[in-house]
Amino acid sequence: MRLTVNGVDHDLDLDLRTTVLDALREHLGLTGAKKGCDHGQCGACTVLLDGRRVNSCLLLAVAHQDAEITTIEGLNDHPVQRGFLDHDGFQCGYCTPGQICSAVGMLDEVEKGWPSAVTQDSDRLSDSEIKERMSGNLCRCGAYPNMVPAIHQAAGR
Repeated sequence: MRLTVNGVDHDLDLDLRTTVLDALREHLGLTGAKKGCDHGQCGACTVLLDGRRVNSCLLLAVAHQDAEITTIEGLNDHPVQRGFLDHDGFQCGYCTPGQICSAVGMLDEVEKGWPSAVTQDSDRLSDSEIKERMSGNLCRCGAYPNMVPAIHQAAGR
């Protein structure tokens, strides 16, 4: 099968049960996305699939041969990365690649005008809006307070 990851086509011989996460980590050596819970509950494996954030542990690689997969390794000097560095938006770093990929996808959702459960003013990205939209990504260290200003910075606010 062929997977397009970070703009590069890869021809792989994979078992049909291989997840996107396992294809990335075990077959392509892209270890940024982490296997946390392996049940789609923690967000450590978050990548972008055609620009939308997804839990790669839940996706079968065979079903996404025509998609563009972007991992943390494919986000070259993205403003979200700079924000996380400037605001210490991480501690141990295990969840950070998933948090960053999720934030990139989230900011794109906001730009497109997609509401969240707490959206009140589509022109404003409030702290509660960021927290709600990032709620699918868990951080065991509790670095959340620094992630919010990091995301504000990336959004140019």
